[in-house]
Amino acid sequence: MARSSRSPKTSSGGRGLIAAALGLLLAAGLLGGCVDQHPERAEGDGSPRIIAASPAIADLCDLLSLDLIAVPTTAKELPERYQGLPEIGTAIAPDLEKVRSLRPDVVLSPASLSHDLQPKYAGIATGALFLDLKSVDGLYDSLSYLGRRFNREEAAEALVASYRAFLDEYQASHETAETPRVLILMGVPGSYLVATTNSYIGSLVEMAGGENVYAEAEDEFVNVNTEDMAARDPDIILRASHALPDEVQAMFAKEFAENDIWKHFRAVEEGRVYDLPPELFGMSATMDYPAALEHLDGLLYGKGAHNG
Repeated sequence: MARSSRSPKTSSGGRGLIAAALGLLLAAGLLGGCVDQHPERAEGDGSPRIIAASPAIADLCDLLSLDLIAVPTTAKELPERYQGLPEIGTAIAPDLEKVRSLRPDVVLSPASLSHDLQPKYAGIATGALFLDLKSVDGLYDSLSYLGRRFNREEAAEALVASYRAFLDEYQASHETAETPRVLILMGVPGSYLVATTNSYIGSLVEMAGGENVYAEAEDEFVNVNTEDMAARDPDIILRASHALPDEVQAMFAKEFAENDIWKHFRAVEEGRVYDLPPELFGMSATMDYPAALEHLDGLLYGKGAHNG
């Protein structure tokens, strides 16, 4: 479950040091998923100037009826209430000069980007709150945090209660199901990594009752040789793409056709290799997780028509 961490009030001269320290603590796992870089800047009179730096975070803000002053640049359709707002660039590479010119009280960004972005936001004296979007639990912990922070507790509590009811019912429906062993590959143009249970897709597979063959890994993604993957003998191989999905899927197809070792994987022999739709299986948790779980049920257990 994500926890918030509050830094003490400080002068602008000390903000860079605090931001760097928070980044080191987060990387070491000593802080929770929500990291408030300048908590005193996010308070105010109840109408703070908020920027959502990722589409997933914009969706959370919409669920809580929060007004924004700017949104990320994205191909994804954002909530109607945010149409026409200024854009600040992508979540991974925001336009810092544009951000500074908008004079926000706080920028909301994914915690996975905090190590890179904390010092940049500190450098333009802009408050930042980093939210845990690496799992559905983290998504709702972040939602609860935003509810407390911006006086939307009732709405956040209702959404969390709905999620808990959904999760209880979903888990009950999988109590007697088999436990398929799953290898998850996350591809980018030209290369791929293995996704662990600490990634969003890995957490979805775990929720669906699958066993990640790299469950012991601590990082979100690990670089593993194919011989070690083969030795773990996964029942199913899932292939996901981060950016340029058509190019990545073509890369995977070429890799599996030309690298002879894949022919010796039982999952390949049995035809249990599936490309995941990128709109449901991205890097960050979104409120589309029920559809993603339904898709996984089709792949892991043959429920429904979602079989690659």
